[in-house]
Amino acid sequence: MGLEGNYKGIMVYSEDIDTLFELISKSRELANQIQTDVSAILLGDRIEIIPNELAAYGVDKVYMVENPQLKGLIAEACAESISIIINRVKPEALFIGATKRGKELAPKIAEKLKTGCVSECVSLDIDKAKRDFIMKRIIFGGKVVSTHTIVKRPIIATIPPRIFEKKRIEGRAAQVIKIDLEIPSSKFEILEVKNKVVSGKKIEEASIVICGGRGLKQKEDFKLLDELANVLKGQVGCTRPIAADRGWFTEWIGLSGKKIKPNLYITVGISGAIQHVAGVRGAKVIVSINKDPEAPIFSESDYGIVGDLYKVIPALIEHLKKIK
Repeated sequence: MGLEGNYKGIMVYSEDIDTLFELISKSRELANQIQTDVSAILLGDRIEIIPNELAAYGVDKVYMVENPQLKGLIAEACAESISIIINRVKPEALFIGATKRGKELAPKIAEKLKTGCVSECVSLDIDKAKRDFIMKRIIFGGKVVSTHTIVKRPIIATIPPRIFEKKRIEGRAAQVIKIDLEIPSSKFEILEVKNKVVSGKKIEEASIVICGGRGLKQKEDFKLLDELANVLKGQVGCTRPIAADRGWFTEWIGLSGKKIKPNLYITVGISGAIQHVAGVRGAKVIVSINKDPEAPIFSESDYGIVGDLYKVIPALIEHLKKIK
Protein backbone atom coordinates (compact mmCIF):
# COMPACT_ATOMS: atom_id res chain seq x y z
CA MET A 1 0.00 0.00 0.00
CA GLY A 2 3.04 2.26 0.27
CA LEU A 3 3.77 4.81 2.95
CA GLU A 4 0.82 7.08 3.61
CA GLY A 5 2.04 10.65 4.04
CA ASN A 6 5.66 9.51 4.08
CA TYR A 7 5.29 7.76 7.44
CA LYS A 8 8.31 5.60 8.20
CA GLY A 9 9.77 3.75 11.18
CA ILE A 10 8.47 2.00 14.30
CA MET A 11 8.00 3.84 17.59
CA VAL A 12 7.42 2.31 21.02
CA TYR A 13 6.32 3.55 24.41
CA SER A 14 5.72 2.04 27.84
CA GLU A 15 6.18 3.44 31.33
CA ASP A 16 7.20 -0.07 32.42
CA ILE A 17 10.88 -0.54 31.57
CA ASP A 18 10.79 -4.32 31.06
CA THR A 19 7.79 -4.05 28.74
CA LEU A 20 9.60 -1.28 26.87
CA PHE A 21 12.61 -3.57 26.35
CA GLU A 22 10.29 -6.29 25.02
CA LEU A 23 8.61 -3.90 22.59
CA ILE A 24 11.95 -2.60 21.35
CA SER A 25 13.24 -6.13 20.75
CA LYS A 26 10.17 -7.12 18.73
CA SER A 27 10.18 -3.82 16.84
CA ARG A 28 13.85 -4.32 15.95
CA GLU A 29 12.95 -7.70 14.46
CA LEU A 30 10.16 -6.17 12.37
CA ALA A 31 12.19 -3.11 11.40
CA ASN A 32 15.00 -5.27 10.03
CA GLN A 33 12.51 -6.87 7.63
CA ILE A 34 11.54 -3.55 6.06
CA GLN A 35 14.85 -1.71 6.48
CA THR A 36 13.64 1.01 8.82
CA ASP A 37 14.53 2.36 12.26
CA VAL A 38 13.16 1.92 15.77
CA SER A 39 12.55 4.83 18.13
CA ALA A 40 11.38 5.01 21.73
CA ILE A 41 9.70 7.71 23.78
CA LEU A 42 10.62 8.53 27.37
CA LEU A 43 8.30 10.80 29.34
CA GLY A 44 8.39 12.21 32.86
CA ASP A 45 8.98 15.22 35.05
CA ARG A 46 12.45 13.78 35.60
CA ILE A 47 13.72 10.88 33.48
CA GLU A 48 16.18 8.53 35.15
CA ILE A 49 16.48 5.88 32.43
CA ILE A 50 19.78 6.02 30.53
CA PRO A 51 18.96 6.08 26.79
CA ASN A 52 21.76 3.66 25.90
CA GLU A 53 20.04 1.06 28.08
CA LEU A 54 17.38 1.11 25.38
CA ALA A 55 19.98 0.96 22.62
CA ALA A 56 21.13 -2.38 23.99
CA TYR A 57 17.79 -3.85 22.88
CA GLY A 58 17.84 -2.38 19.38
CA VAL A 59 16.54 1.19 19.47
CA ASP A 60 18.04 3.79 17.11
CA LYS A 61 16.57 7.02 18.49
CA VAL A 62 15.21 8.05 21.87
CA TYR A 63 12.85 11.01 22.14
CA MET A 64 12.88 12.46 25.67
CA VAL A 65 10.32 14.85 27.10
CA GLU A 66 10.86 16.18 30.63
CA ASN A 67 8.09 18.45 31.86
CA PRO A 68 6.49 19.15 35.25
CA GLN A 69 3.08 18.38 33.71
CA LEU A 70 4.26 14.78 33.16
CA LYS A 71 4.63 14.10 36.87
CA GLY A 72 2.76 10.88 37.62
CA LEU A 73 2.34 10.24 33.87
CA ILE A 74 -1.30 11.30 33.77
CA ALA A 75 -2.86 9.90 30.59
CA GLU A 76 -4.03 13.24 29.15
CA ALA A 77 -0.56 14.81 29.38
CA CYS A 78 1.15 11.69 28.00
CA ALA A 79 -1.32 11.40 25.12
CA GLU A 80 -0.76 15.05 24.21
CA SER A 81 3.04 14.63 24.30
CA ILE A 82 3.12 11.43 22.26
CA SER A 83 0.67 12.79 19.69
CA ILE A 84 2.86 15.85 19.13
CA ILE A 85 5.96 13.68 18.73
CA ILE A 86 4.21 11.40 16.24
CA ASN A 87 3.01 14.36 14.16
CA ARG A 88 6.62 15.56 13.99
CA VAL A 89 8.43 12.25 13.49
CA LYS A 90 5.71 10.41 11.52
CA PRO A 91 6.38 6.76 12.43
CA GLU A 92 4.29 4.22 10.53
CA ALA A 93 3.59 2.23 13.69
CA LEU A 94 3.29 2.97 17.40
CA PHE A 95 3.44 0.05 19.84
CA ILE A 96 2.35 0.70 23.42
CA GLY A 97 2.67 -1.65 26.38
CA ALA A 98 -0.78 -2.85 27.48
CA THR A 99 -0.18 -2.01 31.11
CA LYS A 100 -2.96 -0.42 33.13
CA ARG A 101 -1.73 3.02 32.03
CA GLY A 102 -1.00 1.94 28.47
CA LYS A 103 -4.54 0.64 27.99
CA GLU A 104 -5.88 4.05 28.95
CA LEU A 105 -3.34 5.94 26.88
CA ALA A 106 -3.54 4.18 23.50
CA PRO A 107 -7.17 5.02 22.57
CA LYS A 108 -6.63 8.66 23.55
CA ILE A 109 -3.71 8.89 21.13
CA ALA A 110 -5.66 7.07 18.41
CA GLU A 111 -8.52 9.53 18.79
CA LYS A 112 -6.16 12.52 18.57
CA LEU A 113 -4.51 11.12 15.43
CA LYS A 114 -7.78 9.84 13.92
CA THR A 115 -6.30 6.41 13.31
CA GLY A 116 -7.01 2.80 14.31
CA CYS A 117 -5.91 1.00 17.45
CA VAL A 118 -5.74 -2.78 17.98
CA SER A 119 -5.63 -3.75 21.65
CA GLU A 120 -4.05 -6.69 23.49
CA CYS A 121 -2.08 -8.09 20.55
CA VAL A 122 -0.41 -11.45 21.11
CA SER A 123 1.33 -11.53 17.72
CA LEU A 124 2.92 -8.91 15.47
CA ASP A 125 4.13 -9.56 11.94
CA ILE A 126 4.59 -7.64 8.73
CA ASP A 127 3.81 -8.13 5.04
CA LYS A 128 7.07 -6.89 3.53
CA ALA A 129 5.65 -6.44 0.02
CA LYS A 130 2.69 -4.31 1.13
CA ARG A 131 4.42 -2.98 4.27
CA ASP A 132 1.29 -3.85 6.20
CA PHE A 133 1.46 -4.66 9.90
CA ILE A 134 -0.44 -7.85 10.80
CA MET A 135 -1.74 -8.00 14.36
CA LYS A 136 -3.42 -10.92 16.10
CA ARG A 137 -5.48 -10.91 19.26
CA ILE A 138 -7.51 -13.48 21.15
CA ILE A 139 -11.26 -12.90 21.45
CA PHE A 140 -14.48 -14.62 22.60
CA GLY A 141 -12.90 -16.00 25.75
CA GLY A 142 -10.01 -17.55 23.87
CA LYS A 143 -12.11 -19.41 21.31
CA VAL A 144 -11.02 -17.28 18.33
CA VAL A 145 -7.81 -15.62 17.11
CA SER A 146 -8.64 -12.51 15.10
CA THR A 147 -6.24 -10.96 12.57
CA HIS A 148 -6.15 -7.20 11.98
CA THR A 149 -4.49 -4.65 9.74
CA ILE A 150 -4.94 -0.87 9.76
CA VAL A 151 -4.89 1.08 6.51
CA LYS A 152 -4.30 4.54 7.97
CA ARG A 153 -0.93 5.60 9.33
CA PRO A 154 0.32 5.46 11.95
CA ILE A 155 -1.09 2.15 13.12
CA ILE A 156 -1.41 1.82 16.91
CA ALA A 157 -1.31 -1.44 18.83
CA THR A 158 -1.07 -2.35 22.50
CA ILE A 159 0.89 -5.43 23.55
CA PRO A 160 0.65 -7.04 27.01
CA PRO A 161 3.84 -7.49 29.06
CA ARG A 162 5.83 -10.72 28.64
CA ILE A 163 4.42 -11.54 25.19
CA PHE A 164 7.77 -11.00 23.45
CA GLU A 165 11.29 -11.86 24.53
CA LYS A 166 13.87 -9.25 25.49
CA LYS A 167 16.93 -9.61 23.24
CA ARG A 168 20.10 -7.68 23.97
CA ILE A 169 22.28 -6.45 21.11
CA GLU A 170 25.77 -5.50 22.19
CA GLY A 171 27.72 -2.53 20.90
CA ARG A 172 24.81 -0.28 19.96
CA ALA A 173 24.25 3.39 20.76
CA ALA A 174 21.15 5.53 20.35
CA GLN A 175 20.67 9.09 19.18
CA VAL A 176 19.06 11.08 22.00
CA ILE A 177 16.64 13.84 21.00
CA LYS A 178 15.32 16.09 23.76
CA ILE A 179 12.03 17.80 22.99
CA ASP A 180 10.54 20.80 24.79
CA LEU A 181 6.76 20.83 24.72
CA GLU A 182 4.06 23.16 25.97
CA ILE A 183 1.74 20.79 27.79
CA PRO A 184 -1.56 22.19 29.12
CA SER A 185 -2.22 21.81 32.82
CA SER A 186 -4.17 18.68 33.62
CA LYS A 187 -7.57 18.67 35.30
CA PHE A 188 -6.18 15.92 37.53
CA GLU A 189 -3.53 16.02 40.22
CA ILE A 190 -1.78 13.07 41.85
CA LEU A 191 -1.75 13.69 45.58
CA GLU A 192 -0.11 10.50 46.79
CA VAL A 193 1.22 7.24 45.40
CA LYS A 194 1.11 4.10 47.53
CA ASN A 195 2.93 1.06 46.23
CA LYS A 196 1.06 -2.23 46.49
CA VAL A 197 2.53 -4.46 49.16
CA VAL A 198 3.40 -7.86 47.71
CA SER A 199 4.26 -10.70 50.06
CA GLY A 200 6.99 -12.91 48.66
CA LYS A 201 8.27 -13.04 45.11
CA LYS A 202 6.04 -12.06 42.21
CA ILE A 203 4.96 -15.06 40.15
CA GLU A 204 6.10 -13.22 37.00
CA GLU A 205 9.66 -13.35 38.37
CA ALA A 206 9.64 -17.04 39.33
CA SER A 207 11.87 -19.36 37.33
CA ILE A 208 9.70 -22.40 38.16
CA VAL A 209 5.88 -22.25 38.27
CA ILE A 210 3.38 -25.02 39.02
CA CYS A 211 -0.14 -24.17 37.89
CA GLY A 212 -3.36 -25.94 38.84
CA GLY A 213 -6.54 -26.16 36.78
CA ARG A 214 -10.01 -27.62 36.96
CA GLY A 215 -8.59 -31.12 37.40
CA LEU A 216 -8.12 -30.28 41.08
CA LYS A 217 -11.34 -31.15 42.91
CA GLN A 218 -11.10 -28.80 45.88
CA LYS A 219 -9.09 -25.83 47.09
CA GLU A 220 -7.30 -27.88 49.74
CA ASP A 221 -5.79 -30.03 46.97
CA PHE A 222 -3.54 -27.12 46.03
CA LYS A 223 -1.46 -28.17 49.06
CA LEU A 224 -0.13 -30.91 46.78
CA LEU A 225 1.13 -28.25 44.39
CA ASP A 226 2.56 -26.24 47.30
CA GLU A 227 4.55 -29.27 48.39
CA LEU A 228 5.88 -29.80 44.87
CA ALA A 229 6.76 -26.11 44.67
CA ASN A 230 8.67 -26.32 47.95
CA VAL A 231 10.76 -29.19 46.63
CA LEU A 232 11.50 -27.39 43.35
CA LYS A 233 11.81 -23.93 44.95
CA GLY A 234 9.08 -22.68 42.66
CA GLN A 235 5.74 -20.91 42.98
CA VAL A 236 2.13 -22.01 42.59
CA GLY A 237 -0.49 -20.39 40.36
CA CYS A 238 -3.90 -21.26 38.95
CA THR A 239 -6.02 -20.84 35.83
CA ARG A 240 -8.81 -18.33 35.35
CA PRO A 241 -11.68 -20.78 36.06
CA ILE A 242 -10.13 -21.60 39.44
CA ALA A 243 -9.86 -17.95 40.46
CA ALA A 244 -12.71 -16.22 38.64
CA ASP A 245 -15.32 -18.99 38.53
CA ARG A 246 -14.67 -20.97 41.70
CA GLY A 247 -13.33 -17.99 43.63
CA TRP A 248 -10.54 -19.94 45.29
CA PHE A 249 -7.85 -17.33 44.56
CA THR A 250 -7.70 -13.69 43.45
CA GLU A 251 -5.15 -13.94 40.60
CA TRP A 252 -4.60 -16.33 37.76
CA ILE A 253 -2.17 -17.14 34.95
CA GLY A 254 -3.29 -16.49 31.39
CA LEU A 255 -3.93 -13.85 28.78
CA SER A 256 -6.36 -11.93 30.99
CA GLY A 257 -4.25 -12.44 34.12
CA LYS A 258 -0.54 -12.87 34.84
CA LYS A 259 1.71 -13.46 31.82
CA ILE A 260 4.79 -15.42 32.76
CA LYS A 261 8.00 -16.72 31.18
CA PRO A 262 9.49 -19.23 33.62
CA ASN A 263 12.30 -21.64 32.82
CA LEU A 264 10.02 -24.52 33.85
CA TYR A 265 6.22 -24.49 33.77
CA ILE A 266 4.31 -27.47 35.15
CA THR A 267 0.59 -27.67 34.43
CA VAL A 268 -1.60 -29.87 36.61
CA GLY A 269 -5.13 -30.72 35.53
CA ILE A 270 -5.22 -27.98 32.86
CA SER A 271 -6.98 -28.62 29.55
CA GLY A 272 -5.01 -26.02 27.60
CA ALA A 273 -7.47 -23.32 26.49
CA ILE A 274 -5.84 -20.86 24.11
CA GLN A 275 -6.23 -17.89 26.47
CA HIS A 276 -4.24 -19.76 29.11
CA VAL A 277 -1.54 -20.90 26.69
CA ALA A 278 -1.14 -17.31 25.44
CA GLY A 279 -0.17 -16.25 28.96
CA VAL A 280 2.71 -18.76 29.20
CA ARG A 281 3.94 -18.64 25.61
CA GLY A 282 7.43 -17.61 26.69
CA ALA A 283 8.00 -20.55 29.05
CA LYS A 284 11.20 -22.39 28.12
CA VAL A 285 10.04 -25.89 29.14
CA ILE A 286 6.42 -26.95 29.69
CA VAL A 287 5.55 -30.19 31.48
CA SER A 288 1.88 -31.16 31.62
CA ILE A 289 0.03 -33.65 33.81
CA ASN A 290 -3.49 -34.61 32.73
CA LYS A 291 -5.52 -37.81 32.76
CA ASP A 292 -6.99 -37.03 29.32
CA PRO A 293 -4.52 -38.08 26.59
CA GLU A 294 -6.38 -35.84 24.12
CA ALA A 295 -6.07 -32.67 26.24
CA PRO A 296 -4.97 -29.74 24.01
CA ILE A 297 -2.28 -28.77 26.54
CA PHE A 298 -0.13 -31.71 25.41
CA SER A 299 0.29 -30.16 21.95
CA GLU A 300 1.82 -27.12 23.65
CA SER A 301 4.06 -29.12 25.99
CA ASP A 302 7.64 -30.33 25.80
CA TYR A 303 6.85 -33.27 28.08
CA GLY A 304 3.52 -34.85 29.02
CA ILE A 305 2.40 -37.24 31.73
CA VAL A 306 -0.95 -38.95 31.17
CA GLY A 307 -2.28 -39.99 34.55
CA ASP A 308 -4.26 -39.15 37.68
CA LEU A 309 -2.70 -36.04 39.23
CA TYR A 310 -3.51 -37.38 42.71
CA LYS A 311 -1.14 -40.28 42.02
CA VAL A 312 1.40 -38.55 39.77
CA ILE A 313 2.15 -35.52 42.00
CA PRO A 314 2.90 -37.51 45.21
CA ALA A 315 5.09 -39.93 43.21
CA LEU A 316 6.90 -36.99 41.61
CA ILE A 317 7.45 -35.31 44.97
CA GLU A 318 8.82 -38.53 46.48
CA HIS A 319 11.20 -39.06 43.56
CA LEU A 320 12.45 -35.45 43.60
CA LYS A 321 13.13 -35.65 47.34
CA LYS A 322 15.22 -38.78 46.77
CA ILE A 323 17.36 -37.32 44.00
CA LYS A 324 17.82 -34.07 45.92
